[in-house]
Amino acid sequence: MKDAIADYIHFLRVERQLSENTLQSYERDIKDYSKDIFETQQLETFDDIDRFHILQYLQSLRNKGISARTVSRHISSIRSFHQFLLREKRCDHDPTVHIEMPKIEQKLPKVLSIEEIDRLIAAPNVAKPQGVRDRAMLELLYATGMRVSECIELNLDDIHLTMGFVRVFGKGGKERIIPLGGSAIEVCTNYLNKARFQLENAKLRTEALFINQRGKRLTRQGCWKLMKGYAEKAGIEKELTPHILRHSFATHLIENGADLRAVQEMLGHADIATTQIYTHISKTRLSEVYKQFHPRA
Repeated sequence: MKDAIADYIHFLRVERQLSENTLQSYERDIKDYSKDIFETQQLETFDDIDRFHILQYLQSLRNKGISARTVSRHISSIRSFHQFLLREKRCDHDPTVHIEMPKIEQKLPKVLSIEEIDRLIAAPNVAKPQGVRDRAMLELLYATGMRVSECIELNLDDIHLTMGFVRVFGKGGKERIIPLGGSAIEVCTNYLNKARFQLENAKLRTEALFINQRGKRLTRQGCWKLMKGYAEKAGIEKELTPHILRHSFATHLIENGADLRAVQEMLGHADIATTQIYTHISKTRLSEVYKQFHPRA
């Protein structure tokens, strides 16, 4: 069992080139599923699994109060795993064939207003090198719409300030080029010229763009912790998510007339349907403005 899971994760890493965060999610899901199948339901091999056993496992997730979205992710993980087992001839059937995805209520992502963005980016104390770094990081996240995980993986040679663009490696290692605006170029130049060298560790050289006080690459958790702290300092009461600057970037572009295909390319979405949710946000916000300000609304 453990060998099959290890081989599957290796396959995802090498063949599909998934990110470490995604690999960890798949591994967690499959280990939890296998534990239920072999310990709780007491089956002996993967060949013993049928549709009923998977449905029983999924029901146990629902009984724990797991959301439909998370259950759907578990189904995707299990389906991909069984397809791998079948392809590698470790199993003679795929028990997930007739498993249906639960209906998921599509929630519109939270976004910040432009005024809230300005307050957030102005929150870091730029009298300190960490504050200069943090302002550059927040400005870059909003200016490009990149994911937090993509931002902290940036190296010095990925950002080209004189040319006005940044090179980002997204899911599956796919490369994309995103243009930079004047504000992002200015604060990133300021960080590189005046602050980054103060954070460097002479004994630990790194090519990472954003580094912590010990001179190491800033982590995703560290970045997220900083964002939450600055949101609180800026008096932003909205529920914050790691993607909130990404969602705000896309929504503000579309509200101001940006082409949907261009936004899709900058976000790195494989399917334009994923990008179209931001047009729904734009319409929802337009409706709210109408109701708030039209005298006969």
